[in-house]
Amino acid sequence: MAKKGLAVWVSSSLTFIALAHFIDAISATVFANPIRLLLLYPFPVEKLEAITPTTYFWISAVTSLILWGITCAITFENPVDTFLNKVLSDAKTQSTVENQLLESKSEVLDAIFETIESCHNTIAEVKDSIFNIRTESKEIHPLKESMERTLTELATLKREMRRIDEKMTFPSLCAACGKPLMPEFNVCPYCGESVKLQHAPIIKLRDYK
Repeated sequence: MAKKGLAVWVSSSLTFIALAHFIDAISATVFANPIRLLLLYPFPVEKLEAITPTTYFWISAVTSLILWGITCAITFENPVDTFLNKVLSDAKTQSTVENQLLESKSEVLDAIFETIESCHNTIAEVKDSIFNIRTESKEIHPLKESMERTLTELATLKREMRRIDEKMTFPSLCAACGKPLMPEFNVCPYCGESVKLQHAPIIKLRDYK
């Protein structure tokens, strides 16, 4: 406020001086009076006398108008309005920047939303696949049990068939180790016991005598 008051005082003083020169110029131009105010300045008198009243009139008129306009501009400038205008201008600038940021971020948010939506669809598909797999596994489980039972029965049947085949192929067994023997074996290939001694006929005591 002090700076504004000083500026108003200076500009109004200059405006008053210019108006005084303008009145002096009107007096010299209209009433043909001599120019008096210019003689008060410490300039060479010859140069000041060379100025015609018409030139003096226009120079003083234009200077008065310019200084009066400056004085009015400084005087009627409201600092509160200036502050408010500055605040509004800053707010508009900030809102513009925020709108630009929001637009740029909205693109990122749209991309994130699309990614989340695609992930949600993928998760739903995975859930459906897992449900189908569980349903199929429940249907396959009884079949698996029946196949395991069949395999067990087949293994038992194979062992029985192998035992029957061994009995048919090897009609005699080793008395020492119980392994099957071929008829032509003289010695057990498993324990080394003599087969002939095992198959030797037992002679009764009365027949021996």
